[in-house]
Amino acid sequence: MSSTHEETPASPVKPVLTPAAAKRANASVIGMIMALAVSLLVLLPVVLLSANPQSPVQRPTVDVSAVAADAKGVAGFSPAAPELPAGYTANYARWEGGASDGVAHWDVGWVTPQQQFVSIVQTASANPTWIAQQVKQAPKTGTRTAGGVEWTLYDKPGVEKSYVGTIGQTTVIVSGSAGFAEFDVVAAAVAAPAR
Repeated sequence: MSSTHEETPASPVKPVLTPAAAKRANASVIGMIMALAVSLLVLLPVVLLSANPQSPVQRPTVDVSAVAADAKGVAGFSPAAPELPAGYTANYARWEGGASDGVAHWDVGWVTPQQQFVSIVQTASANPTWIAQQVKQAPKTGTRTAGGVEWTLYDKPGVEKSYVGTIGQTTVIVSGSAGFAEFDVVAAAVAAPAR
């Protein structure tokens, strides 16, 4: 006796989630979405407030001639306001009354076309101690001629170099990190009115 038993293909078993299990499953997804949203909200102000590296550096505009004209009355001499070629950007010009070092002086600084720094200080009352402070105790290493003036060079490795010269009745010190070519441009421009 043979019986024919037809086997029916097994239908896939569908898991049945209880309402509590479904709620727990959804809670994990909702929690992840909320954590992501909070992270983005925290990150957004940082991104918006960060400087754009592609944007050009904004430097203040300093009218050296105008500040020099204002300082002339207290200086007792005509502060140097050299006309420099394009690419030299003045970032400060001021009269220092001598409170910190005892010698009142004119002080101007520029960023050069090579993105280095050059400054001048000028005074009618220089003394050896003040000059040594201005050149950062660097030794005399020679002379250079720029603008028809012979400048004494002070230089030592790791310290900015300086030119010291006499313009009219004043001592002028050109100092900074720039190369000799840019120093010569500034020194020649400072010396130009004296010729």
